[in-house]
Amino acid sequence: MTDKLSGHSLEDILPHRGSMLLIGEVLEVGDDYAITRSVVDDSFPLAGDRGLEALVLIELAAQTAGVCNGITRLRDQGKDSSSMGWLVGVKRARFYVDSVPFGATVETRSENRHLFDKLREVSAVLHVDGSLAAEITLQLYQA
Repeated sequence: MTDKLSGHSLEDILPHRGSMLLIGEVLEVGDDYAITRSVVDDSFPLAGDRGLEALVLIELAAQTAGVCNGITRLRDQGKDSSSMGWLVGVKRARFYVDSVPFGATVETRSENRHLFDKLREVSAVLHVDGSLAAEITLQLYQA
């Protein structure tokens, strides 16, 4: 993971800590996209008796977008730059599952589609154990 993150940790890139850091592994990072993998467990927010509410897939999409955009921030502004998160709005979310079972693997690909100054529109596609689970469009703004 370190090579994919250019020598940085997830904590350098994202403001999330503890049980709110949902990304388990960064698979790939490019200039305008990131791919991550997570294994769902009962420490995730909105975890129920049998699994995770699908709504949490939005947070996985946002954190994956944060990986790509955080690496860009570190590259352009340095490690001492602000690591404050992004304000995130959900423009569109289409879910193909109601819930995600514990132990399932979620692979998330987020890609910057439109960039203007500190505003970005991000498209994310999430697969659970290889099957399409959600397509999400986010709008991100960094204050």
